[in-house]
Amino acid sequence: MWLRASQRGLLTFGLCTLLASWVQSNCKMTLNKAYAPGDIIIGIISSSHTKVLDLYNRTRPEEYICTDFDLVSFARMLADIYTINVINDSGFLPGVRLGYTVCDPCADATKSLQCVVDMLSENNFLPVMCDYTEFRPDVKVFLGSRYSELSIAVAKLLSLYMIPQVGISTTASATILSDKLRYLSFLRVIPSDLYQTEALAKLMDQFSWDWIGVVSIDDDYGKSALQSFLLNAEKAHVCVAYQEVIPYYLGNGETKQKIKQVVAKVRASNAQVVLLILRPELVQNLFEEAIQTNTTRTWIASDAWSMYGPLATMKDINKVGDVFGFTFTTGRIEGLENYLRNLTIGPGETNSYIEEYKQLRFNCSSPSSPFQSPLACSIPDPLSANDDYLLNKVELSELYSESVAIWAIAHALKEQLECNDSSCPGEMNFPPWKLLAKLKSLNFTLDNNTLFFDQNGDFNDGYDLINWERSGNRRIFKTQNKNRIFDLLINLMKDLLQITVSRCAVSCKPGTRKSDNNSCCYTCIPCDEGTYTNSEDQSSCQTCPIGTWSLKGTTKCAPRTVKYLQWFEPYPITLLAAALIGFAFVILSLTCYIVQRDSPFIKAANLQMSCFMMLGLAVSFGSVIAFMDKPNIHLCRAQQTMYAMGFTLCVSCILVKAFRTFLAFMAFDPVRQERLGKLYNPFVTMITVTSFQGLICTLWLTYDSPDVDNTPPSNQSMIHVLQCTGGSNIGFAVMHSYIALLAFICFLLAFKGRKIPQDYNETGIIIFSMLIHLFVWLCFIPIYITRNESRPVVQASAILVSNFGIIFCHLVPKCFRALCDSSAHLRNILTTFAAQTETPKLSPCQNHTIGLHHPVINDPNNEVVATQL
Repeated sequence: MWLRASQRGLLTFGLCTLLASWVQSNCKMTLNKAYAPGDIIIGIISSSHTKVLDLYNRTRPEEYICTDFDLVSFARMLADIYTINVINDSGFLPGVRLGYTVCDPCADATKSLQCVVDMLSENNFLPVMCDYTEFRPDVKVFLGSRYSELSIAVAKLLSLYMIPQVGISTTASATILSDKLRYLSFLRVIPSDLYQTEALAKLMDQFSWDWIGVVSIDDDYGKSALQSFLLNAEKAHVCVAYQEVIPYYLGNGETKQKIKQVVAKVRASNAQVVLLILRPELVQNLFEEAIQTNTTRTWIASDAWSMYGPLATMKDINKVGDVFGFTFTTGRIEGLENYLRNLTIGPGETNSYIEEYKQLRFNCSSPSSPFQSPLACSIPDPLSANDDYLLNKVELSELYSESVAIWAIAHALKEQLECNDSSCPGEMNFPPWKLLAKLKSLNFTLDNNTLFFDQNGDFNDGYDLINWERSGNRRIFKTQNKNRIFDLLINLMKDLLQITVSRCAVSCKPGTRKSDNNSCCYTCIPCDEGTYTNSEDQSSCQTCPIGTWSLKGTTKCAPRTVKYLQWFEPYPITLLAAALIGFAFVILSLTCYIVQRDSPFIKAANLQMSCFMMLGLAVSFGSVIAFMDKPNIHLCRAQQTMYAMGFTLCVSCILVKAFRTFLAFMAFDPVRQERLGKLYNPFVTMITVTSFQGLICTLWLTYDSPDVDNTPPSNQSMIHVLQCTGGSNIGFAVMHSYIALLAFICFLLAFKGRKIPQDYNETGIIIFSMLIHLFVWLCFIPIYITRNESRPVVQASAILVSNFGIIFCHLVPKCFRALCDSSAHLRNILTTFAAQTETPKLSPCQNHTIGLHHPVINDPNNEVVATQL
């Protein structure tokens, strides 16, 4: 009985062991649906499906069921298998055959870990060790996964064993994977997002897109790319109008509603450019909503979907607007097209993915397949059928990185296995960390390109610039150029696209600058005087070089125009003509006075004083000429001193006449007349009065002489009016005040003696001429003070008016009356021969001679009047 019980126990244990082994084997077959034996096994993590069924309702750690077959990931896996077969057939590793095992993580990070654990298991167990230096699993290197979310999870685990993981997909470009402290064994044959986002920011800056929208995915790829882009966008002065985030998992029930909200946000914003950092499947859903709502924008593709074939062929794709972006350097895999056109499963290989694809494509019983062939029901054996569907739906150049990754692994293996032309004598069952060391130092040539991993484990071979050109009802991917220099790519793109305007503010024209309130949403402020901008959208105005100036809101600086009273200009010509006319009047008056010196009117006017008065007027008129031409210190001094001395001499002569008239008025008071008559000395008075003005001018020129005004003009003018300064304001004021004082004294004296007989009385003309002078200079003072640039013209005009006031009040009337008197005398001689009975007619001039017999003037006892006569 005991023996039987033992036998039963052994039998039960054996059955349990066999059952467990069968379950483990069955699970492995469920996970690894593609396998090929070999001396070196490469683990391929490829998401041929995009969803896990009921992932959000998962309550137990049961088996994952994958749905939604993904053609692009399937094609990537086929490119891996094809490249492995090419290497095996080429004898690149003599005597060594590469094998592979493929696991589908279904775009889920947790299932990716399950794939890795299964591939590393030995005898259905994953060993736990303190030191994994001698850990020698069958899988020596991993390829994938497609997404950063999955690659990050796998990289954390593989870094424990230091098993190399080579990233290949555009969506495994998260910047964080370059951190070798966290992900020691991760390498990739694509650049980091750090370079992509920098290129995107430069692209926007080149096109002056400073107001854009960003829609990203909420996985590690989207978060990393978004953060990197925002930093580069800030440096390039690109502002983000809005940031929207979409859940990364396609099976999320809120995804469709979120996409509707995002498209509504895009439509409501005035940002005409939208950057999409999304998985291709999410972009497809977003474009479907955009087409349905007639939302047209310029879409910038991140590398994750810039060459996603199904998007380019979706219905009404041309309605979404322009699409372009960056992708990693692409190429052509020789022979891949023929392989995809004639898909077969090789001897000794297992590939459930190929079988599933053919069933979905050619099996008539799969009506729900989105890519079922129209000829499906006429094909008896779906597994043997083939067509060009994959070639048309998948952009083959996007698969180039798969081939690069496999060849990188093959070159590292060649070094590790010490291969020569005939064999590879190195140890086959080596620990994976040794292969990792070979990969990090790898430098090989493929398709005439030298490739290697940098210190962060990344390839830095740049990006291709892609334009989605319209071709009928679909789009084709047009690679503008292959180059590592992003600036060159962007400049080429400028000539090939119709530039979209996407700005928050209008462009600030030359002559203005941006306000400081926001780098994108700003107002345009005109540049201040002395500053300028000569191009659009400048944040600050440049200062004018020394010797130049600019007005407010101008685009360039220029030397100021020097302006002064030049001979050929209208107003100086007028002043000069007036001065010459004044000279002419003075000369004619002098001639008249000399010729008619015996005339009673000329005698009454005192010929000597009148000549000195004319001399003063001539000097004063000369000062007006000194205001012409470019000023210098000598002309500046001459302007003031000639006027001061000349007009003072003139007024001193008038003062003598006014005092003489005042003495005539005092004839009715002989005592006072006698006392004041002692002061009457014309020449002494004239010399004294004029000399005192000379003393004032001497002190003025000695201590603070008039000079050329070199003070910069006002900021509102590009004209530098070159003129003379008055030197000392005190000297200038004293000089004019002294003349005004003399004029005022003349006025008082003449006004006091205004009641004397009118025939030879000059009080009226003295009063009137002095009033003219005082009025002119009272008007001159405020204009001179307030209008600095017009000072020369104002002062010259005032001098002319004062001089002409003297001429027309003192000289012209005397000459006219003297000429009339001479004419009357001649007429009297002629009329003596006329008839005795005819009464002679008096001319108008004769009427003026009647007053010669005034009893008071001709009184011989009036010495003053006698002296005057």
